Amino acid sequence: MIVVTGATGNVGRPLTRALAEMGEEVLAVSRREAPVPDGVRHLAVDLAEPAALQPALTGAKALFLLLSGDLHGPGAGPADIITGAAAAGVRRTVLLSTQGVATRPYGPTRMAMRALEATLQESGMEWSILRPGGFASNALWWAPAVREQRVVAAPFADVGVPVVDPQDIAEVAAACLREDRHLAGVYELTGPEVITPRQQAQTIATVLGSPLRFHDLTRDEAKAAMTHAMPAELADDTLDILGAPSEAELRISPAVRQVLHRPARPFADWASQNIAAFR
Repeated sequence: MIVVTGATGNVGRPLTRALAEMGEEVLAVSRREAPVPDGVRHLAVDLAEPAALQPALTGAKALFLLLSGDLHGPGAGPADIITGAAAAGVRRTVLLSTQGVATRPYGPTRMAMRALEATLQESGMEWSILRPGGFASNALWWAPAVREQRVVAAPFADVGVPVVDPQDIAEVAAACLREDRHLAGVYELTGPEVITPRQQAQTIATVLGSPLRFHDLTRDEAKAAMTHAMPAELADDTLDILGAPSEAELRISPAVRQVLHRPARPFADWASQNIAAFR
């Protein structure tokens, strides 16, 4: 059995589906009840209480660990999930980390994630670590305003990064969970192109077949919106990257191609697959 945390989110949902289609027994874990693919069991657990996950880990061969925003904040104990998995006899864990662990190692949330990576590497389990950059699916934050006002509001309109499709992250995760050749691999995951928020908005408008207006948010306005879903420290770390990406954060990684033997999907593909959210 493979346990997938964050199983109803942008990465966990396609990962759960892919593993089920490959014939794997999957236990989907999320904070709230949610539909899952046929043949997949679901467990509603808040990972802020790691002990509640422990029964689900008994008998599992592998774990995909994805942390929600609040589990990156002060006082959270995600390391207990890893030590609990090792104690339960889980053989392999794939951790969804972040590119910033390498590119900006001294931010508070990056330091916490680096410590979590070290906990996994020292756990005695087999492991792989995925470090994606910006997600293409972050554009879903714009969906309500696009539907209601035909406007995209975002900061740093003309500063681009190579955003990655969560479907690519999911497929890389599935490979790491199932294939021994990825053991002890640390994979930085990006899309195939640097693309700005304004260009993303234009891509969505093209797929939608409707013009969109772009409103450039200030950093403070963007942070205020983001802190509804994540700690302020994580919002600041994210905005630092979006506003002034380093040379390393602009680099196109070959990891998706190396693992999946195909190119990473461009933002236009993501927009086409998810355009219903903007209608």
